[in-house]
Amino acid sequence: MLRLTEIILPLSTSQDDIENTLRAAACSRLGIGPQDLRALTIFRRSYDARKRSAITLTYSIDVEVADEAAVLKRLAGLRTVAPTPPMEYQYVGQAPADLPEGSRPVVIGFGPCGLFAALILAQMGFRPIILERGRVVRERTKDTWGLWRKNTLQPESNVQFGEGGAGTFSDGKLSTQVKDPKHYGRKVLQEFVAADAPPEILYVSKPHIGTFRLVKMIEQMRAQIASLGGEFRFESRVDDIEIEDGRVRGVRLAGGEFIAARHVVLAVGHSARDTFRMLHARGVFMEPKPFSLGFRIEHPQSVIDRARFGPSAGHPVLGAADYKLVHHAGNGRAVYSFCMCPGGTVVAAASEPGGVVTNGMSQYSRNERNANAGIVVGIEPKDFPGIEQSPLAGLDFQRHWEARAYELGGGDYSAPAQLVGDFLAGRPSTALGSVTPSYKPGVTLTDLSSSLPDYAIAAIREALPAFERQIKGFSMHDAVLTGVETRTSSPLRITRRDDFQSMNTDGLFPAGEGAGYAGGIMSAAIDGMKVAEAVALHALGKPGITGGNRRGASDDY
Repeated sequence: MLRLTEIILPLSTSQDDIENTLRAAACSRLGIGPQDLRALTIFRRSYDARKRSAITLTYSIDVEVADEAAVLKRLAGLRTVAPTPPMEYQYVGQAPADLPEGSRPVVIGFGPCGLFAALILAQMGFRPIILERGRVVRERTKDTWGLWRKNTLQPESNVQFGEGGAGTFSDGKLSTQVKDPKHYGRKVLQEFVAADAPPEILYVSKPHIGTFRLVKMIEQMRAQIASLGGEFRFESRVDDIEIEDGRVRGVRLAGGEFIAARHVVLAVGHSARDTFRMLHARGVFMEPKPFSLGFRIEHPQSVIDRARFGPSAGHPVLGAADYKLVHHAGNGRAVYSFCMCPGGTVVAAASEPGGVVTNGMSQYSRNERNANAGIVVGIEPKDFPGIEQSPLAGLDFQRHWEARAYELGGGDYSAPAQLVGDFLAGRPSTALGSVTPSYKPGVTLTDLSSSLPDYAIAAIREALPAFERQIKGFSMHDAVLTGVETRTSSPLRITRRDDFQSMNTDGLFPAGEGAGYAGGIMSAAIDGMKVAEAVALHALGKPGITGGNRRGASDDY
């Protein structure tokens, strides 16, 4: 196969006839006749919107030709034609058929990280035991809607906890900034497609899935893991980890049951605050890390589409426009857009009573009226009160601002909100304008100036007009700010060695967002795969792989 890159087509190219158009472009590039082009597959499609009046599509394709060697020789030195590189994921080993019962690895948490850790372990024959504190995804969805529609929070089954993890109620973005020479990302996408995700996620530049599709996919992937010998325990919170002489011996569930295990994958997500406290009490090494907090901002999606795509706004290939913004404020704080959800909604994402937390979510269609994104400010561990006494101080810092939002919202899980124009002018909002906020259970209009630290408020007030210079309409008076967004990432890192085990606890493999090594669906899934490999190599007595102590990678929000 040959890979052809930088095939540029106008946006007006008919997608109904795209294969014939690409075949003609390939024949022209390679200097061959149509009869010599045996097969064609799209590898990547992106768009270039820098000139809004002349947006173009850029394709990379893989083709099979009649005489590949002759074509390569004739086109030697042409940068846009090369052999297709290998892209298949390679397993690091296979469990013995007689794997002892006590040797089965335990995976705590079944979000994206735990899902792929369990899947890879199952595919290698290790028959993992998966422990998830929340409920199966369909029951969890009902509980989540209970908060959104009836103001009733289930602390063990919500946006943060339950099958599928926090990524289930999100935009389902699958792009990442992780360097990937071993094709982990391709493996993730292939497994998603096998579980009935849209096949286009294999080649579009900004793939996403959306909540409703994710629910069905997670169920299918759970069934695959179970068919390979994986064992699931839902509504099974781990309340303790038994450690003896610096090594994990097993886990104890909230109901008192003890499960012996020599390999424990800790994939609990960034909101398992009780688990973090238990681990700290057990002496597991951890350290504070930066995170961000701020608000959700909502605009009419049409405003963002026009600003980004000009006269091409609404084109079906382009879909709903997104954005990625950053501003370095005069007080030294970085303000940036986070987890932008085109055509989506702002959702209640609390997991503890007495707190308000916001997040963003989209369906696959991205056809809701508003665009939303987090507008968040970087926070450093030195900002956490009490950081000198405990690495857990960031948890209390998050909780403080969530409780303040709960108070400002009226104490019923409604969220405090303010129009952007009023926020910039420093006055409370008393009435909505042209933008109807999407947050459920609802919003309470107020003054957000006391809902975050003063330095964060000042930085956001400076950033919004700066963002207006990049996206016309961004600081429009009627845009709505909804508070607060605090769960951008974990405020601590459960540090691990090069072999992916805890710094001071053998057999404990911290993984994903909760451990501070990921920042979204794709990076969490990839980290879960890497940890699964480390578990397998350790269990098989093979030399370890390195890279486990690298700082967490974030997805491309």
